Amino acid sequence: MARPLRPSLYISVDIEADGPIPGPYSMLSIGAAVAGRQDAGGYTAADPEAHTFYRELRPISDAFVPEALAVSGLDRGRLAVEGGEPAAVMGEFAAWVREVGRGAQPVMCGYPASYDWTFLYWYLMRFTGASPFGHSGCMDMKTLYATKARLPLRAVAKGTMPRELLSRRRHTHHALDDAIEQAELFSNLMAWPGV
Repeated sequence: MARPLRPSLYISVDIEADGPIPGPYSMLSIGAAVAGRQDAGGYTAADPEAHTFYRELRPISDAFVPEALAVSGLDRGRLAVEGGEPAAVMGEFAAWVREVGRGAQPVMCGYPASYDWTFLYWYLMRFTGASPFGHSGCMDMKTLYATKARLPLRAVAKGTMPRELLSRRRHTHHALDDAIEQAELFSNLMAWPGV
């Protein structure tokens, strides 16, 4: 007898960092918003502002790439004093994911997921020893669109997507703003039949 499938709870996650990879460089902020839930009956979008998480973190090294830091507009000096300890922030984040994901399997979704997932998974493993998403519980919105649009992945950018798929919110490079914006994009992509 087959085990019943648990629904998936999709959580849009956006991070801002001061370099290209975790370890030598730091995650400076993390934002997350519940995008929706999928079960055997299909996908149900959530209000992306209803369940959110946002924290700023203390840098873990002195190294940074000025151009990467400039994207977020965050102040490393301020974060060195006021930012949360990474272990505490990641522990809070994991607890939040478990709470909003109760009864479902949480799946991180990002645009593109590869960058945000790299930092998110590394920080979770380094500072908490576990990931509430497991080792592979992520979905890339760029790949989802490319598949449904029948396009090569490298041909995809938000500017190539039909306007009705995009969120009306601005992409601000504030991690919570962008997580909410991308949660709307994800729900639109899940509802879109493709070409």
